[in-house]
Amino acid sequence: MAYAATAGTSHSPTSAPAGVLALQRALVWLAGASGAIVFIEPSPYELVTLTACVLFFGTGLRMRLVFMPLLFTLIVLNVGYSIGAVPFLDKPEVVNWVLTSWYMAVTVIFFAMVMSEDTEARLDMLRRGLIVGAMIASLAGIAGYFRLVPGGYDLLTLYDRARGTFKDPNVLGAFLILPALFTLQSVVSDRFDKAFRNAIAFGIISLAILLSFSRAAWGGLVITAAFMLALMVFTSRSQAQRSRIIVMTLIAAILAVALIAVLLSIGSVADMFKQRASFDQSYDEGRFGRFGRHILGAQMALELPFGIGPLQFHTYFPEDTHNSFLNAFMSGGWISGICYPALVFVSAIIGFRYVYLQVPWQRGYLAVFSAFLGVVGESFIIDTDHWRHFWMMLGTMWGMYAAAERYRATSARIIDEPSAAS
Repeated sequence: MAYAATAGTSHSPTSAPAGVLALQRALVWLAGASGAIVFIEPSPYELVTLTACVLFFGTGLRMRLVFMPLLFTLIVLNVGYSIGAVPFLDKPEVVNWVLTSWYMAVTVIFFAMVMSEDTEARLDMLRRGLIVGAMIASLAGIAGYFRLVPGGYDLLTLYDRARGTFKDPNVLGAFLILPALFTLQSVVSDRFDKAFRNAIAFGIISLAILLSFSRAAWGGLVITAAFMLALMVFTSRSQAQRSRIIVMTLIAAILAVALIAVLLSIGSVADMFKQRASFDQSYDEGRFGRFGRHILGAQMALELPFGIGPLQFHTYFPEDTHNSFLNAFMSGGWISGICYPALVFVSAIIGFRYVYLQVPWQRGYLAVFSAFLGVVGESFIIDTDHWRHFWMMLGTMWGMYAAAERYRATSARIIDEPSAAS
């Protein structure tokens, strides 16, 4: 166990002054918290991450060779988008879309470089920031839905669904999943006082997800939570720890069912729940419904090497693609259409390699990885390609990949040194 502790500390930039280190960690926290406020443009998240990029680069942020494939794919992806946008550069919304895509790519590389060093501490700060941001967004959405704030219903809800500090209830629900997983981890594995505080936070965040009435978020929370908890059981280092996770999971599930039952006793909640839980939504069905558009769009993609340009799909069909992989083909042609799924699926496949690696930040990694896979699944039915938290998770995972390889190499070297000496 001694060698693990030594290896774990190797990721802290101990040569940096204490003040610089504290500032860097504070910026990571602020980036996580600011991601919850995106109903204005530019959002606080853009301003914080841009400031953090400047300050981090000024204090010795390093580009690593392992990030070159990621950087190359992001560049090619956005070159495809830029080529597709050329005929529409007179439209401000298209220019803004392309610039946003380039900026999201920058944030991926930024988070990858940031999380590759001082990994355990920075991931913990990101976790804390995300939970704070999630609580702000959740409380805003809940207060708006139940009309607890004068004038808040019109501002904090949309189509009788909670949206909080987001423009869209679907994005609110999706953003809250990762913070919910972080709090759930504490509930099932930490000491009582910390677990109790996180149980309250988990309840509030889960309530906001329910009131967003996003079917994808509902399913995403259940599936990602089950997947993460299963990974926690499989990777636990003792039988007692595994037993506690299982028992606390059962208790949490019972309490969640009880909460839903209480909420469904409220007429307006029950009516909206029944409406949203239905699988025969009008916009999903028919030749030009959600899934019909996917088939027709795929046929178009095969015939148009350069796509139709960003934000142009609705000019051919009643609504947008609601499929990020199809949208990549439509917006950036075959270049982006190949790069986007390659980037997403290769990142996910690589992620499975590090599930069982016992690094100091393993618990946080399991939460981020589970939430990332959830967004990948949602990408088949929702346009997720400009979700800030999606790109943040992608960069964070690549940073942890690099840190895990260095941790493994350091651990092996420490083990080998006594053998060589003897």
